[in-house]
Amino acid sequence: MASLEHTLIEARPMTGGDGPLSYAKNSPFQKGVVERGKFMIIEGIKNKLDFKIFDTSNKFLIADFGCSAGPNTFFGVENIIEAVGIKYRAQNKDSPPLEFQVFFNDLTDNDFNTLFRTLPSYQKYFSAGVPGSFYVRLFPKSSLHIGFSSCALLWLSKIPREVLDCNSPAWNKGSIIQCNEHSEEVAKAFLGQYASDVDTFLTSRAQEIVGGGLMVIQIPGCPDGVLMSQTSTGITFNLFGSCLADLSKMGVIAKEKVDSFNLPLYFATVKELEEIIKKNGYFSIEKLEWDHAMFRAMKLDPQALCVQFRTVSEGLVKMHFGDNMVEEIFNYYVKKLEENYSAYDEASNHQIEMFILLKRKTDYN
Repeated sequence: MASLEHTLIEARPMTGGDGPLSYAKNSPFQKGVVERGKFMIIEGIKNKLDFKIFDTSNKFLIADFGCSAGPNTFFGVENIIEAVGIKYRAQNKDSPPLEFQVFFNDLTDNDFNTLFRTLPSYQKYFSAGVPGSFYVRLFPKSSLHIGFSSCALLWLSKIPREVLDCNSPAWNKGSIIQCNEHSEEVAKAFLGQYASDVDTFLTSRAQEIVGGGLMVIQIPGCPDGVLMSQTSTGITFNLFGSCLADLSKMGVIAKEKVDSFNLPLYFATVKELEEIIKKNGYFSIEKLEWDHAMFRAMKLDPQALCVQFRTVSEGLVKMHFGDNMVEEIFNYYVKKLEENYSAYDEASNHQIEMFILLKRKTDYN
């Protein structure tokens, strides 16, 4: 057989609802990213957004790409609205206040019902849901003033085909993401897919965002020169792969199922992401910063780590291995995390979060 069945075409939405295993109740990392980005968003908009170069007609449009179903998306949007309001009043003292329209985008299977049920009652903006992949155009040309994406642009549109081909040097046997450091071909395959996806994302946003408008991206990644397997995220993913391998040896899961399971994720280095943005050409990089602080500060016990991982991966696990295997897989995964927690804790020093502020070029069509 030339290749294993390619069942994981694209990402699945986070676990919906508001129950004990929901994304809404188990996304402390994502919340931390949004909170830490507030100051940089305020400063970035203050220094880089210029109302004099585009006509808002007192209407300001914002889109959150990859909003998921929890309250974190509202925090990010409110940070932007607060900063835009301050800048607008400074430049337009005698003008009527802005009216804000916010679009919340995610995959069509996302739990938009939970999202809008938790919409703050005090909201100062009009809201709408926009279902669909952010790897395609979603809005009319030059209709948005600011785009925002937090912890979403690490999801690939699909698994690279070659990592599932058992006759390919890039076959990712024994690993579930780009952590197979024994194979340069695996790393190239994942990076190639990621570069293509981010380029498509930026090209789509370039058509939608007005000249001089901003794109804010917050995303976890790897420091330059650090292997994914050396990061705390890499260790948790490798342990999950080890968990699946153990269950296969026990006869609980078919080996072919394990070998064909990959998560459509890529954690880029600072240099990789910077090069992709520059090559795309539609946006100027106004700010690109990163630090380790949040990963060092956030201490989750093995049970909490498992639940957090489950909220982002359960849909994929269920689709690939079946509903009846989900509990057994994640119960065993908790044991793996407990046995190897010290390695995870030490590796938090190697994980980073990136903040990228881009401006849509006015002279690049």
